[in-house]
Parts: sequence; structure tokens; C-alpha cells
Amino acid sequence: MAKAPAKKPAAAAKAPATPSKSSAASNGHAGPSVQPVLNQQFDAPAPLQKYGTVSQRLPIGLDEKTRQQSVNNLNQLLADTITLRDLYKKHHWQVVGPTFYQLHLLYDKHYEEQSALVDTIAERIQILGGVAVAMAHDVAELTSIPRPPRDREEAPIQVGRLLEAHQIILKNAHKFAKEADDSGDDGTNDLAVSDVMRLNELQVWFVSEHVVDTPLARTE
Repeated sequence: MAKAPAKKPAAAAKAPATPSKSSAASNGHAGPSVQPVLNQQFDAPAPLQKYGTVSQRLPIGLDEKTRQQSVNNLNQLLADTITLRDLYKKHHWQVVGPTFYQLHLLYDKHYEEQSALVDTIAERIQILGGVAVAMAHDVAELTSIPRPPRDREEAPIQVGRLLEAHQIILKNAHKFAKEADDSGDDGTNDLAVSDVMRLNELQVWFVSEHVVDTPLARTE
């Protein structure tokens, strides 16, 4: 009987190669850990710039007194514009009645337009070397627009509140535009006239038409 061929000895299993430190680190399995430095606000140094001050960081040809006056005025416009913007969103959510659809869309359109104006005003403040008011509680302290109730109100009352807010902003814008013109701050004057006044006047027109007391047209 033929003998079975002798089995060849099995090759010794090779130990897996140990990755180098550099390759392991590149694969994210080892190496130094990168961690965020948390809670820095609790041991913060002095702020870069205090609210209510202006700096001369940007050479735009205006003296400190002129910049300070314009920044103060623009922060008032900014606080009022933020308030009006949010008033439009409140009414957008809460409007009811037979004109719901039209007002729901109109309020949201005006909200978006006021939001863009908020950025325009805030950026001008930064250009002048000021610090723009931003947080809701600070805006609430600064705004000259009366605070509305939390309740849902009828559409004519909503419109009345919006028109009152627009008028407050427009009166301030006229005053601030003249002061900017007198001081030689043409950029702020242009913003107050071309951006703030024109947008608010246009929105007043659209909103006012919803409370005009006119008879329905009749066909014979």
C-alpha cells in the first residue's frame, strides 16, 4: 500500500506588523488628543471694546466726535428696527380673520426686509468703529417702540401697532439724517434716507391699505 505523501510543515504565522506612531496618528487611532478649551468666558480678559465707545480702526475720514454721534443714533435705529422686525414676526404667527392669507404673507415679507435692514445698520455701526447692540434684553432696554402684549390681537390692532412703530422709526430717521448731514457723515445720512426711510415709508403704504374704510365695488 502506497504511503501518503508527507505533509509539509506549516509556515509559521507572521505576527502583524506594528504600525508606526506616524501612521497610527494619521489614522486617528493614537497620537496627541486635540480638545477644545472650554469655559473661557469665566476667566476672560478685558473686552476688545466696550459698548458705547468708538475706535479709529478704519481710516474713513471722520473724527471721533462725529463717529460717536452717528453710532449712538444708529444704535437707536438698530434697536427699533430689530423690535419692528420681531413685531412683524409675532403678527405673522398670530394673525387671524378673513384677511389671514394676505396679511400672513405680507407680514413675513416685511419681516425679511426689516431683517436685511438690521444687517445694514449694524454693519454701518461697525464701520464707524462702534459696537452694535445685539441681544434681545439690550434691545428691549434701548428701543423706543412700546412693548406689545403677548396676547393674540385682531388684525386692525396689529396694523395699528405696526404703523405706530414705523412712525417712530421714521421720525428718528429724519432727525438722525439731518444730524449726520450737519456733521459731514454722508454715509450715515445716505443710510438713514435711502435705506431706513424709503423701506419704512413703502411698508407703511402697504400696511395702511389694509385698514382703509371704503365700500366694496358693486356691479349692476
